[in-house]
Amino acid sequence: MKLSVVMPVYNEERTLETIVERVLDTPYEKELVLVDDGSRDRSREIMAELEKRHSEVRCFYHERNQGKGGALSTGFSKVEGDVVLVQDADLEYDPADYGALLKPIQDGKADVVYGSRFAGSAYVRVHLFWHSVGNRMLTLLSNMFTNLNLTDMETCYKVFKRDIAQRLDIQSRTFAVEPEITAKIAKMRVRVYEVPITYAGRDYDEGKKIGLKDAFIACWAIVRWTVFHRLEPVNKG
Repeated sequence: MKLSVVMPVYNEERTLETIVERVLDTPYEKELVLVDDGSRDRSREIMAELEKRHSEVRCFYHERNQGKGGALSTGFSKVEGDVVLVQDADLEYDPADYGALLKPIQDGKADVVYGSRFAGSAYVRVHLFWHSVGNRMLTLLSNMFTNLNLTDMETCYKVFKRDIAQRLDIQSRTFAVEPEITAKIAKMRVRVYEVPITYAGRDYDEGKKIGLKDAFIACWAIVRWTVFHRLEPVNKG
């Protein structure tokens, strides 16, 4: 099984090289697809250096910012592996969790796996209260519309078989991409598993980008992609 890790990059010069090395240190046959989303810092130069240094790294560049959804859409269209995993370019999510994330797919039980920050992992950083409340409320709303029973819809760590990832046809160009993906996964009626992960969340002084406006956008995305969008289930025959 070959793993494709898709990493959106936007102004992550402080953490980019560290997280790439951590991904590459994981014991899997893999490729790392980096998608720069119009960074204004040194991220693009760092990516180019990493691509020269490591054969597993492939880089793609947006000339203008298209949001996380745009970066994922580009990345998913370029992957060559059997399984696709989304990795943020900061240090909030730990590649040491890849084993737990991949196991349900490797065991033939799952088509999609979510890594939950709220499902009882070994440790998590004590973090922003209202940010946690917002995540849980958005997950509850998403579950009400999708009839899934997730504990963390907004998590970065989402893993898909490649055919499912490429079938998502992501349209959102903001952080509404998370509820869009979840709604479309629910409509496909594929096997979804959730596993606990560790989490070292950043605060706003450390570069966290999500705010209250994004919560309202996510609420509309939940309604839009569950009520007003049609997607045929995956044919398992």
